[in-house]
Amino acid sequence: MDKLVPLSDAVKKHVHDGDIIYAAGFTHMIPFAAGHEIIRQERRDLVLARATPDLIYDQMVAAGCARKLIFSYMGNPGVGSLRAARAALERGDLEWEEYSHFGMISRLQAGATGLPFMPMNPTAAGDLERANPLYRTVVDPYSGGEVVVVPALKPDVAIVHVQRADTSGNAHIWGIIGEQKEAAFAAERVILTTEEIVAEEQIRSDPNRTLIPGFVVDAVCHVPYCAHPSYTQGYYDRDNAFYLEWDKISSSSETLSAWLDEWVYGVKDRVEYWQKLGSETHDRLQVKSKPSIPVEYGQY
Repeated sequence: MDKLVPLSDAVKKHVHDGDIIYAAGFTHMIPFAAGHEIIRQERRDLVLARATPDLIYDQMVAAGCARKLIFSYMGNPGVGSLRAARAALERGDLEWEEYSHFGMISRLQAGATGLPFMPMNPTAAGDLERANPLYRTVVDPYSGGEVVVVPALKPDVAIVHVQRADTSGNAHIWGIIGEQKEAAFAAERVILTTEEIVAEEQIRSDPNRTLIPGFVVDAVCHVPYCAHPSYTQGYYDRDNAFYLEWDKISSSSETLSAWLDEWVYGVKDRVEYWQKLGSETHDRLQVKSKPSIPVEYGQY
């Protein structure tokens, strides 16, 4: 089944005001282009869930898209606070739930497997257990001891970026593997963005890389450079300079609004965004070829 659609159409159809959104990708392949499209379409009252909100949710909070954050670690990686999100939290404009990384992924695992909750001893996060009433305990029916549990997380929409996919949504991922698979299986609807559209035969030729099967995907969107300023292994590098620059951009509402006007509202799509970044940035983020050694699957 051909599910290939423009990203703008996928967001229009599948992302609604008030939805729980999970933009997947741990450091790697964060779907910034989808976040920007949600901003352009002025979605509101969203619950933004991510293990690490990263700049994508800082931008969406600044644009007025969110009413709540569900997260584990929150910050600009290697730099400092997410200034827009932190300011909204301190003003009381944003609801929030905080978990450990283990807690957040355990919630997704429960959602993906159809369980109401997931046990996760030990938490190593006693303060979080005391601060977050959704950390609870149940009795272990085998030992009689207590087990810490967290509730299932079932997003309305998961957005997952991948290196390559066929038009049915069967997708290959390599490099740092985050929570993409769990998010996709836990969600009601899945928007898949991809660097490349390839033939089904190419996906089938290397089945061990198929982390996302097409039967959980609702829309496939061909979006090269979707993940900038994060990176996509084998396609372009992480833009560390941008992460440093974002700390300055987000230091005032005026500079942040000006950036959104120029780089989100001021461009039509990811093609215009990437062209606007310019050849100097393109060259700086270019990666050298380093293919893996082929695997021989053999005849059968």
